Amino acid sequence: MFTRIKPLSAAYGMGIDEHDHEGRLITLEFNDYYFLTCYTPNSQNELARLDYRMRWEDDFRNYLLALNAKKPVIFCGDLNVAHAEIDLKNPKSNRRNAGFSDEERAKMTELLNAGFTDTWRYFYPHKEGVYSWWSYRFKARQNNAG
Repeated sequence: MFTRIKPLSAAYGMGIDEHDHEGRLITLEFNDYYFLTCYTPNSQNELARLDYRMRWEDDFRNYLLALNAKKPVIFCGDLNVAHAEIDLKNPKSNRRNAGFSDEERAKMTELLNAGFTDTWRYFYPHKEGVYSWWSYRFKARQNNAG
């Protein structure tokens, strides 16, 4: 039997105008935890939006920490980052590309060091060749170049 669990509340955004107008975050509050889904801003070609992305990362981490101070947080979504070289097929040729810049990877490290867990890497710390995104170009999915 399936029991439906209703959230106590729902929020859209972090309460920061600079970020909230893009509709990137939904937060559900339940009795014992928060559940969030997030679509992290992409840094775009030539890292044109990297400065904004860095502000987003700091504000998002602070938002998660504030919630986590009240009760546990579970979040998922598209974080637009390959944290480690194992997380993409061609790390050498992707250096300084959106999603694999040193800055973005460092912000993911900060998030993990703040007490959050990458559940995939927790359970599969050395698993290679498994990706969650592929370019629509160059037969990337067919070639598993994620």
